[in-house]
Amino acid sequence: MSALTLSFGSLGCILLLIGLRVPIGVAMGSVAFVGFWYLRNFNVALSAIRDTPFVFAANWDLSAIPMFLLMGAIAGNSGIGTALFRAAVAWFGSLPGGLAVATNWACAGFGAASGSSVAAAAVMARLAIPEMLKRKYDKGLATGVCASGGTLDALIPPSITFIIYGIFAEVSVAKLLLAGIFPGILTAVVYMIMIVGRAWLNPAVAPPVVFEDRAALWRERWASLAEIWPVGLLILGVIGGLYWGVVTPTEGGAAGAFLAVMIGVVRRKLSWAGFVDSFIDAIGTTAQLFFVGIGAVLFTRFLALAGTGELLTQLIGEWSVDPLLLIIGTSLIYVVLGMFLDPLGMILLTIPVFVPMFSALGMDLVWFGVLVVKFIGIGLLTPPVGFNVYVVKNVVGDQIPLETIFKGCFWFLGCEVVIMIILIAFPEISLFLPSTMD
Repeated sequence: MSALTLSFGSLGCILLLIGLRVPIGVAMGSVAFVGFWYLRNFNVALSAIRDTPFVFAANWDLSAIPMFLLMGAIAGNSGIGTALFRAAVAWFGSLPGGLAVATNWACAGFGAASGSSVAAAAVMARLAIPEMLKRKYDKGLATGVCASGGTLDALIPPSITFIIYGIFAEVSVAKLLLAGIFPGILTAVVYMIMIVGRAWLNPAVAPPVVFEDRAALWRERWASLAEIWPVGLLILGVIGGLYWGVVTPTEGGAAGAFLAVMIGVVRRKLSWAGFVDSFIDAIGTTAQLFFVGIGAVLFTRFLALAGTGELLTQLIGEWSVDPLLLIIGTSLIYVVLGMFLDPLGMILLTIPVFVPMFSALGMDLVWFGVLVVKFIGIGLLTPPVGFNVYVVKNVVGDQIPLETIFKGCFWFLGCEVVIMIILIAFPEISLFLPSTMD
């Protein structure tokens, strides 16, 4: 059986299992187990199942992930998400499509206090969608902005995706985290321009919010800033510590979690029950992520054994002598893979193939990391396996059809085309802050 047949056949099996509601990690791991058995023998398959979980989970650098998740959980249980949304509504609510714009910027702010795109999409969907539907917003816009805005968390530090890429590509995680700041802001700005333009051209999509008492509105705006100062302090503590070399990324996660606890205690917003819930949320999310990660590693090793890496190399091998053609080729492959694979699986499958190619052409691997994370964000929105879309669907239930959410995301995917062109044409956007660390 050819590598192409094995690769697409295994992807089809995984999609079938996911459709049957088999957990993603189990689906990927079980397909990999059968694949090892087919390519080698039963003992090799058992050996892979036995060794991979420990080898993956014992990676010390990955300990940054539960620490940043704990920081985000504590921040969420301290009411930061709600405060950010209220502040964003106060400052942006008067614009055309103001509630959607506010949700977009609240997602960006939440990205500075959390490292999970899925968590951001879930939190903002619970807060913002009922308010937008109450104001007769288009259902696709209301849900699409939550799913798409959640991807900002993958760019704005702390970013779990950057940590994973940095570990496996052997690139400075601190530089990667800094590199995501300006692209994250650029993404939020382009999203905002699209929302405002669409609402201005067609007010029925997002009926305007009228603030009659302008003086009261300004008082609310200034008062809202007093509620979101913890976000600024977390940014200064974590990102500042990384920038000046005070902490490593792993230490930064622990420092951020400790700082989030102190902020919650000082503001009297973090109860003991909330503190315990934060640990339970962080442990549960870490377990889920690692479980998916183990399945992704197994599946990636199976694909490597099946020759998929060589297949990818052949697909773009002739393009790898020209930087622009290499970028176009990798972009097409990431878009296709993002439709089917888990983000971690995408990183583990493609990094061993693409990193040597970009390195051989003298292209900056920090900049490439930003492009990879952007493509992973796009993959979180594209059918049939758009994780953020399913997260939002889980929040809204049967109230809004799945196809409506996907259609709402298409507007943001159009924005992503513009954003990717800008980031590819102007690498300095990504590389300016990391360059100041040298």
